[in-house]
Amino acid sequence: MLQQLMPAFRIMLVMTVLTGLVYPAAITGICQVLFRDQANGSLVAVNGRSVGSSLIGQNFAKPEYFHPRPSAAGNDGYDGLASQGSNLGPTNQKLIDRVKASVAQFRKDNPDYTGPLPADLVTASGSGLDPHISPDSADAQVARVSKARGIDPAKIRDLVARHTESRQLGFLGEPRVNVLQLNLALDQKP
Repeated sequence: MLQQLMPAFRIMLVMTVLTGLVYPAAITGICQVLFRDQANGSLVAVNGRSVGSSLIGQNFAKPEYFHPRPSAAGNDGYDGLASQGSNLGPTNQKLIDRVKASVAQFRKDNPDYTGPLPADLVTASGSGLDPHISPDSADAQVARVSKARGIDPAKIRDLVARHTESRQLGFLGEPRVNVLQLNLALDQKP
C-alpha cells in the first residue's frame, strides 16, 4: 500500500509547488513587467499620494464635484469588499423607493437641470462600484459644478468632452466618463 501512496504523494507535492507557487509567481512577475499599472489596481496618485483607483467607483458628495452613480456595494455604498448588485427586481418596493430617493436627491442637488434623468444617475451598476457615468449624466451635473466652482459651463462641458472615453474597439460598450479622473482634472483647472 505504501508503494501506491508514495508516487501519489510525490505527484501531489510536485503539483502543489508548480500550481501553488511557481505558476502564480511567474504570472505575477509577467504582469508586473508588462501590465504594472493594472496589476497594482490601476491606482491614481496625486502628488505621490494614492487618491483612488480608476477601476473602482467612490463617492463624491460635494457640489463642486461630479457625482457617481449610486452604489449597492455594502451598507453605505462604495465598499470594495462588498462588491455586488442589489439583486432587486423592477417591481421590488425597496428598489422603487431607493430610485425615488435618488431622483429626489438629484433634483434637490441640481435644481437648474430640468431634463429627463439618465438612468445611470439613479440606478446602481451590477457590481455597485462602476467608476463611470454616461456623458448625459455628466452633462446633467454641469450647471451645479459650474455654479459651485464659479467656472463657465462651456469650460466644464469641454473638460467633460475631453474625458469622455469612446466605445472599446469602436463597438463594445457605450461612451463613458470616469468620475474620479474628471474630478481630478477639475481640481487642476485654474
